Amino acid sequence: MLCPTRRELSARLSIGAVVAAFWLSFLLWFAADLKQHGATETAFQWFSVDNLVVAFGLRLDRLSELMLLVVTGVAGAIHIYSYSYMAEDRDVPRYFASLSLFTFAMLGIVLANNFVLMFVFWELVGLSSYLLIGFWFERPAAADAGKKAFLANRIGDTGFLLGIILLWSATGSVHFGTIQQLLHEQPKLLGEMSTIIGLLIFCGAVGKSAQFPLHVWLPDAMEGPTPVSALIHAATMVAAGIFMLCRVFFVFLAEPSMPLMLAGLSGISALDVIAAIGMITALLAALMAVQQNDIKRILAYSTLSQLGLMVLAVGCRGPLPAMFHLTTHAFFKALLFLGAGAVIHAMHHEQDIWRMGGLGRKMPVTAAVFLAATLALCGLPPFSGFYSKDAILACVLKQNMVLFLAAVATSVLTAFYMFRLVFVAFAGKPRTSEAGHAHEAPALMLYPMLFLVVPSVLAGFWSVEPYLEPLFSAHAATAVKPWYEQLLAPFDEPLAAFAGLGAAGFGIFAAATLYLGAREDSLPSRWGAFARVLRNRFYIDEIYRVCITLGLDAVAAILDFFDRWILAGVIVRGLHGTVELTGRILRLFQTGNLHTYGFMFGLGVIITLWLALMR
Repeated sequence: MLCPTRRELSARLSIGAVVAAFWLSFLLWFAADLKQHGATETAFQWFSVDNLVVAFGLRLDRLSELMLLVVTGVAGAIHIYSYSYMAEDRDVPRYFASLSLFTFAMLGIVLANNFVLMFVFWELVGLSSYLLIGFWFERPAAADAGKKAFLANRIGDTGFLLGIILLWSATGSVHFGTIQQLLHEQPKLLGEMSTIIGLLIFCGAVGKSAQFPLHVWLPDAMEGPTPVSALIHAATMVAAGIFMLCRVFFVFLAEPSMPLMLAGLSGISALDVIAAIGMITALLAALMAVQQNDIKRILAYSTLSQLGLMVLAVGCRGPLPAMFHLTTHAFFKALLFLGAGAVIHAMHHEQDIWRMGGLGRKMPVTAAVFLAATLALCGLPPFSGFYSKDAILACVLKQNMVLFLAAVATSVLTAFYMFRLVFVAFAGKPRTSEAGHAHEAPALMLYPMLFLVVPSVLAGFWSVEPYLEPLFSAHAATAVKPWYEQLLAPFDEPLAAFAGLGAAGFGIFAAATLYLGAREDSLPSRWGAFARVLRNRFYIDEIYRVCITLGLDAVAAILDFFDRWILAGVIVRGLHGTVELTGRILRLFQTGNLHTYGFMFGLGVIITLWLALMR
């Protein structure tokens, strides 16, 4: 038997580790002790500075247990898929090392029992994402995308760190359980800082989960290998922000929430801001996706939109629907990206959907699983996305009708742009020779997709809400429904259920009318300038570029003025000139003439006597 090469060994070691982690997570799901006691912690003191005591502690409860399954399950499928997808790349060991580091960091976030440890792994996720997004760093676009993601996340993480510091100064602890207990016993412990702390902590989620206005890094992250896109967009990096908001949701319930005094607004709590940001992100990203032609970018903006809906749910006091949708979304979005990777592989790295066509006949298995994931994303029964998205719509409906209508509009756009992709890429006739000669993906790429299609279809039959509810409510009373009763559970809130179904149906009908059998996109000619604005993503990147350039130019001009005229001119040259002038004046008195010295001595005596007599 031949020894495996260095490339094969690194891949097998990485795949074996994450698959083993998945099976351990699967066994923990059925652990009796966890069901009875609710949470288990293991910790030892890491370091202490004055009254700051930080433990290296791991917390295993229902929330972390669910996320362990999601992260290791999706990451395991992506690792196996990568074995075939990256087989020809010369840097396979570096790729799998970075992939494993990424998964390790995400598991650290899931298991951390305090803010400091979570922040350490939080930053490690940012580092590993930089390495993966810029994996093909020899390409300028990939290197720039990695830097953009890194810098955008640093902005959000700065706010997150400030929030942690303020929370520690107010409570004296960074341990989740201790802070939650303190806030339960003293709801007004945070006082007037409650809203500020909540918003600063939310900044971390804005960066990691790519919420407006820091959403610009996520579409550019498509420059990394397609399995990396699946990992980032499905169960790890972007999910970290939603998970963090749900893990520390007790912080946002602290009383009183100081009104946000900004532009004359009052009475706006941190949760109100979170809901508004989530809705802006969801609607904005869905509009952007309508006019994208790159298959991976369409899915990227879809991720942005769905993350916005999850953040909206958290802002509407619905961490349970947010976690439910996070769970289902992880599976079907990973499946969509892996399906897109199979298409790109078959098309010899072509990503423009208008250069595809007819792939449904050339790649029937990929087309079938891609369609299943699309139906789940659009929220059609019995696919998992129907149940989780309906939970969000029902939650938002109870809080605010305007936000509910915006969420329904987002659902219309989701169905429209996703079926635009399906009709253009998989239906009709091939538009290029690459599409005409496309072939089905290799077995090692198909198996992970077939694995992911099962939860994409069936995960909604078992809601995670009753399972997680004891973590968020001391009086949890929701019974776990059998799967056959869960099938009709969304219709307990008929307005939300039928609004979601109507939105999906309308979006699919509109996409079929415009794109089924189309050879080119007709929207640019119909919508004109508005279509151009959507295609250019509302010019937000260009606005940032101008603002940053002008800002840097202004700062540079100010610093140049300060350096040239204040430091060099007034201080350096001023002191030099003063000393030189004083020397020149004093030199005038050093004539070497005895009569002059006698005169100056006599003049000094006269001035001294005059001053003495005048006193």
